[in-house]
Amino acid sequence: MHKDDGHSEAEVGSTTVPQALRRVLDLVVSGAATNRAEIARRSGLARSTVGQQVDQLVGTGILDEVESRSSVRGRPPRVLTISPQAGTVIVADVDTSTTRIGIADLTRRVIAQESVDVWIGAGPQAVLDAVTERLRRLLEEHHRDPGRVQQVVVGLPGPVDFEQGCAVQPTGMPGWDGYPVAEYMRERFQAPVIVDNDVNLMALGESEQGAMETPLLCIKIASGIGSGLITAGGQVYRGADGAAGDIGHIRAVGGGTALCACGNVGCVGALASHKAVLRSLGIPESTDEDPLHGARELARRIADSDPTALHAVRQAATEIGEIVAMLVHMFNPRTVVLAGPLSELRDDLVSAVRAAVYQRALPLATRKLTITASRLRGSAGVHGGIALATQEVFSPAGIAELLAGSSIR
Repeated sequence: MHKDDGHSEAEVGSTTVPQALRRVLDLVVSGAATNRAEIARRSGLARSTVGQQVDQLVGTGILDEVESRSSVRGRPPRVLTISPQAGTVIVADVDTSTTRIGIADLTRRVIAQESVDVWIGAGPQAVLDAVTERLRRLLEEHHRDPGRVQQVVVGLPGPVDFEQGCAVQPTGMPGWDGYPVAEYMRERFQAPVIVDNDVNLMALGESEQGAMETPLLCIKIASGIGSGLITAGGQVYRGADGAAGDIGHIRAVGGGTALCACGNVGCVGALASHKAVLRSLGIPESTDEDPLHGARELARRIADSDPTALHAVRQAATEIGEIVAMLVHMFNPRTVVLAGPLSELRDDLVSAVRAAVYQRALPLATRKLTITASRLRGSAGVHGGIALATQEVFSPAGIAELLAGSSIR
């Protein structure tokens, strides 16, 4: 069998990355090969070439080569893994009243995650200042070198221009339209930044960490209603302008005259969002003492089987189910995941959405469909952000950046 000598190179950005090195790293990252012999066999590279590339990656701290814990006779085999110290990725999943943050190594192991309570209406600078300060402290507390941050991911609860790294005409987010979120975070962490819609990150988290089948459609029911779609190939579908998934502004099947924040009437988000359910029950969304008052009070009433609250949730679920049925016909997903505060209230919402979908959608689209609540709940966006960040780090351009930050030249 012909063996590649590994001398061909790929130009990525300003760094020339040896093709052989990329192939070795790709096999280890994907888990397709865990030792030198497997790499040589799967890549077609000569063993000497594999040895040179592995030695280089190990020497610069990107890979670790350790003895296997498997019980074997004779000398224990040595296995290759991504070094936990090769770098750190940072995620900030911004929501209306709370931002969930997390840091992880390049193996996707979560090092730490927590919440930062800051109201999105305070504006982008106030929110991002608070988030940045806490992320820096997390790095310090867990002894992660801020100079080894390889990627930052920010999720925003509104339409996002993925290329420019900013929100585009979001509702309920004063001051955020066009604000250069990516540039702001890049200056503070000196690392590449991705800004994406929060439900895209949640969908990716459920797909990757929650191990749910794709195509996957995630529906977030919170202050508004949004969705994220993961294709059968594991990619996020964002649309031409970042507006894909903004389903809260589809007109509800039942119609209605409720005024939406977008200026139209009868939008499903104005009738069936968590915020709309609270309004219909006369429950304040927040108080001075408790920014999550509405969620807590509604959860209490549902737990107490309050008939008015149960009816409101089931009515909202029916409206959402009609929209989901339409999306099921359009995208034919294998899994629909319901997330957000309403999805965490017993099984009432999930059951009612499931009933509406099965009633409205044709059997061909639903025969293998699973409709379920989020497995990861509040941490889905962080896990999705980590997955997106590591995908970017180990993309061709990301590998070039990773190598440029080491002693490989």
